[in-house]
Amino acid sequence: MQSAAMKSDQRRFQEAHGIIGESVEMKKIIEVVEQVAPTDITVLISGESGVGKEVIAKAIHNASHRAKKTLITVNSGAIPEGIIESELFGHEKGSFTGASDQRKGYFELADGGTIFLDEIGELPLSAQVKLLRVLENGEFLRVGSSVPRRVDVRIIAATNKDLESEVRHNRFRTDLFFRLRSVNIHVPPLRSRPDDIPALFKRFSEEISGKQNIRFAGISDEAMDLLKRYHWPGNVRELRNVVESMLILEGGKYIEVSDIQKYLKEYVPMTADRNLPVHVNKSVEQAERELILRALLDIKGNILELRNLVAAQAAVVEDSMRAQNPMYLGSKPEEPSLSLQDMERKLIIEALERFKGNRRAAARALDISERTLYRKIHEFGLG
Repeated sequence: MQSAAMKSDQRRFQEAHGIIGESVEMKKIIEVVEQVAPTDITVLISGESGVGKEVIAKAIHNASHRAKKTLITVNSGAIPEGIIESELFGHEKGSFTGASDQRKGYFELADGGTIFLDEIGELPLSAQVKLLRVLENGEFLRVGSSVPRRVDVRIIAATNKDLESEVRHNRFRTDLFFRLRSVNIHVPPLRSRPDDIPALFKRFSEEISGKQNIRFAGISDEAMDLLKRYHWPGNVRELRNVVESMLILEGGKYIEVSDIQKYLKEYVPMTADRNLPVHVNKSVEQAERELILRALLDIKGNILELRNLVAAQAAVVEDSMRAQNPMYLGSKPEEPSLSLQDMERKLIIEALERFKGNRRAAARALDISERTLYRKIHEFGLG
């Protein structure tokens, strides 16, 4: 067990670096952050979108000897594949069409500090090779240059993907994966650490009420209990958005259960057998997203039921054929494809149809980046 002094030190560390959480899971994460921050070891932060991976990355940088230097955050999934190497490593004048000047990349700009590569799983294989070289010896080449350059940069990466699965499917380099995961900090989803919700709610309500000049009257125990039982598909990011909307639109009044329900997109009781969302207030986009989610859950959850149905129908056909023809020897019915690849293709087609070909909206509904959606469309021949 932790001593009172250790708990006090951890509390001060949390407050100093903006890590909010009272759960056992967050306490363990804070311990790891305290241990790795003073070093230059590479850290991989994993977890669902919105769990607060960037908060952990900032805490590591701010508690390190590089704190007075630059922390540069790069969203690897938001940079078009054609220019990502130029963005990361810079380019020479005339190295490609439009390169009218010499330009430093993010690694040069972060020299002496830290670079946080968010959505590292979206990094193209060509850029992964160059990143590995930086990790191994601190060297890189600007686009269009043959002169190696050196930088002193600490790398922190984050992903909401299963990188081991990406490696198995040859979408992520094995050597880079093992270099990145020197230390792996996994941030659990908010639904699995409800003890953190009161502290997060308090912090967000104080920040928002101060910024918006709102006098917040507080929240009932029953309303807080409802927040703790909600499944938070958008994690901490969604909680903050709910708090902000609620404080502003309710004018800072005392929050009851009925007020909370107006701002939750979906409510799933923790005792539910299946995570099928029940919507309280739905926009068209939310309703369409629910349809896609239900399709995925139905495909995953009813595989056995579908097989049994196919088998039963086949048995009826077999009996009928035998009754009509005693010489009939039987046949094996063709079952529908239940491979993950076929299910993935079906969901992408359905999402594109529902959003009338709008790839940005389809990617958002499927909770993948636009680059991943484009790659899948090409992979499945849907373009």
